[in-house]
Amino acid sequence: MKILVTGSAGFIGFHLVNKLLQSGNTVVGIDNINDYYDVELKYSRLKQCGISRKSEQWHSAEQSSTFPGYKFIRMNLEDRDKLNQLFEIEKFDSICNLAAQAGVRYSLENPHAYISSNIVGFMNILEACRYNKIQHLIYASSSSVYGNSDKMPLTVSDPVDNPISLYAATKKSNELMAHTYSHLYNIRTTGLRFFTVYGPWGRPDMAPILFANAISNGKPIKVFNNGNLERDFTYVDDIVEGIIRIIDSSEPVNQKQATSNQVQGTPYSIYNIGNGNPVKLLDFIETMETALGKKAIKEFLPMQPGDVFKTFADVNALKMDFGYEPKTSIQKGIGEFVKWFKEYY
Repeated sequence: MKILVTGSAGFIGFHLVNKLLQSGNTVVGIDNINDYYDVELKYSRLKQCGISRKSEQWHSAEQSSTFPGYKFIRMNLEDRDKLNQLFEIEKFDSICNLAAQAGVRYSLENPHAYISSNIVGFMNILEACRYNKIQHLIYASSSSVYGNSDKMPLTVSDPVDNPISLYAATKKSNELMAHTYSHLYNIRTTGLRFFTVYGPWGRPDMAPILFANAISNGKPIKVFNNGNLERDFTYVDDIVEGIIRIIDSSEPVNQKQATSNQVQGTPYSIYNIGNGNPVKLLDFIETMETALGKKAIKEFLPMQPGDVFKTFADVNALKMDFGYEPKTSIQKGIGEFVKWFKEYY
């Protein structure tokens, strides 16, 4: 199978590309390698896949020195003409769109970046799928679409009409746009609402690396809402396994006894993808302390704008339709993360 992975220098994209290649697929990865966070980490991920710093050259495909079935192109999703050319040349079977401007708090500082990447870029992906007869588009949504819902666990049938960050609003917009294209053009689309993914090679703006850095260097860690937060922390390998199960599924979900919030007769579906087992933030920090062998200095702070109190995914639909089964405990996951953290940093 030939698969396009956008955001392939990103955290989840990097892990997905590696797993797809190890399974014998042909993969084209694209990423704009923006400076939202340390670009050296992105280049280090690419290096693990056999891609050199030549990838700094825009729109030039670089063949992996490690995997014969992989090549990488530096490209913006907003570059409609280049994106269309890529689709026309490569004749992809499936698309996995993980590229997006990430970060809830950053959306308060730079809202235009979210519209450009997450709305305009996604629109270009949909149009390229439409005109190139793509079999299946899998795309990243987010648990943030649920806002500050008090109902737990969160299910795909819950209302998502009250986003509390622009990031969340763009992800909900992606779901609506995908539904429109599924309805009008019979494109199979599958949206995945990710729940707090962590693991080796993770983003440095997220809690695990922020905590590990601070604890290792004897600096205080910021604990928002005085630690009264819960997250459905999900190890990246479990996430990738779920994505690959969906990519490998050739049957449109609307023809199955699916349990997602699909629409009858339209090849459109949404799934939660998480661990289904929320962890208190203070318990997460304690597990991190144990793995690092050092106590944290905690700076308790109030709730931040755009944050949510708790995330807890109902993943039964993904289990029933695709056999998804997250297996990694928080102790094992943090242990693997800390091992990588010590080697890399």
